[in-house]
Amino acid sequence: MIFDPKKFARKYAVIYTAVLAVLLIVPLITYVFLLLQIDEAKVKLSLESQAKKIIISMQRYKNSDKIYHFPRYKEYKAALYNDRYQMVFSTLDFEPSSFTEGFHHVGNRYYTIYLLPQGHYFGASMLLVETMHTASSIYLFAFSVMIAIVVALFIFSLLLLRNFSAPFEKLNQQLDDFIKDSMHEINTPLSIINLNADLFANKYGENKYLHRIKSASKTLATIYNDMDYLIKQGRIEHKKERIDMGVFIGKRADYFQEVANLKNITLDTHIEEGLAYHCSKTKLQRIVDNTISNAIKYSHDNTQVDITLKMKHEYIIFEVKDQGVGIENVDKIFSRYYRENEAKGGFGIGLNIVKQIIEEEGIGLQVTSTPGNGATFTYTFFKR
Repeated sequence: MIFDPKKFARKYAVIYTAVLAVLLIVPLITYVFLLLQIDEAKVKLSLESQAKKIIISMQRYKNSDKIYHFPRYKEYKAALYNDRYQMVFSTLDFEPSSFTEGFHHVGNRYYTIYLLPQGHYFGASMLLVETMHTASSIYLFAFSVMIAIVVALFIFSLLLLRNFSAPFEKLNQQLDDFIKDSMHEINTPLSIINLNADLFANKYGENKYLHRIKSASKTLATIYNDMDYLIKQGRIEHKKERIDMGVFIGKRADYFQEVANLKNITLDTHIEEGLAYHCSKTKLQRIVDNTISNAIKYSHDNTQVDITLKMKHEYIIFEVKDQGVGIENVDKIFSRYYRENEAKGGFGIGLNIVKQIIEEEGIGLQVTSTPGNGATFTYTFFKR
């Protein structure tokens, strides 16, 4: 069993961080919205104060013989307009889009318009005061707090989940060690049974009881090999080599013929010679063994299993067709631990291993079946 505590912690730390961040960032957004409203109110107040200063300055000017110097400010600009919206005086560098009284906001430009009494203030009927302002400090604050929240949550979640997963990691390691030891203990007597069965057959000849022993040991060996593959998955690299598919599949069919004999099933092989494929022998054996053993397991007694290997359109086709109970849920048979017929035994891991291998190696698979009329597994090995 493979359990990566670091991957587990990272995965769920991201999930928990995302959930908690949303819960915390929503009030932050509300707070930032209020800050922006307060900031805009401050700008509006400053414009009103500046407008009053300009109006007071114009009110104090009573001597028409002197030149009036319109107030100029670094951060503010102003303009006077008559009742026809014609410019009387201006320090602006833009044309207002609206002359309605009150506060206006366009992008980073804020301005306010005051209506002036008629006949005063140099013939002007309105005063416009404008300033440029950005809320960048607020946005920077919000962004900084947001990043700090996400980082703090992720680190906290990561540390918490790593500590949380530690007991499971230890338990998984103990279970892994137990399975490895158990597999080793199973392999030794299994090898002894096979060896002594062959020696007994050579000395005393074959009989039905010996056939049953050898058939059961081969069935057990298939399950053992599946378990061994799962245990080593991800830990060892399966080296690829050039394999004569005809010879390989022919040997596996001969191996399972003894298992088929218990149900009086004939393994009928139709194998083209000289078809080679570059792949891992271990992975290829898992595909072939699981497919043939399942075909025998789910076939009716006194029937035939057709095993075909041929070249078609530059592809190698490996096909196993049985005359058995068929498959009701084709989409489910590749799920781990799924078994359509509980009475047939097995752990429901063989076809799941097959699915993993064909996905890793880019091997095509088509399963056709009608309940009660058998099933056909067709593998397509693309030449590389």
